[in-house]
Amino acid sequence: MKVTPWMRLLLKIWPLSLVLAGCDNRVVESESSMNTAFHQHATNDLQGTPVDLGQYEGSVVLVVNVASHCGYTSQYEGLEELHKQYKDRGFTVMAFPCNDFGGQEPGGPEEIAQTCRTTFGATFPVMEKVVVVDDAGQSPIYAEMGRATGELPKWNFGKYLVDGDGNTVAFFGSSVKPMSPEITGRIESLLPPASKDAGS
Repeated sequence: MKVTPWMRLLLKIWPLSLVLAGCDNRVVESESSMNTAFHQHATNDLQGTPVDLGQYEGSVVLVVNVASHCGYTSQYEGLEELHKQYKDRGFTVMAFPCNDFGGQEPGGPEEIAQTCRTTFGATFPVMEKVVVVDDAGQSPIYAEMGRATGELPKWNFGKYLVDGDGNTVAFFGSSVKPMSPEITGRIESLLPPASKDAGS
């Protein structure tokens, strides 16, 4: 088999990507004095329609930087499970595609929608592609969440938890699974108790 320049590039990047992504199991609580005012931001959804994040005031939000061609892309399944488990109690997952890590989100809205909606059946909000790293064009939302926790994603599928007041309260690295006790326990601590009639 002929090794193309593209294949050679992948062979160079892939070992590094495994090292970077595989070790990102950080769980970081933010400083209680750091207010991020998440709800004051405006953004666009995947189709470019403006979204006022103020509509999520009072809700707990898990903000995730996603990618369609990543070893962690299968986490879409866990994110959807998490979203469905808690959505009736005032919770949502919110995805922000990004191409910052390994060029693993190169496509446009149609390809991204194919991955998240069709392939994985995601029903939670997916926003437009953004820059999450500390660089020119960084999303103001990610800049504030990074300041609040002292952490920025090192790879795709980093996760920030935002409380009902719009404050970023925790960061979870890429390898922390959506349905892990670290994440579900922290969500439970921010939500009202489940109704005794739930599921009956």
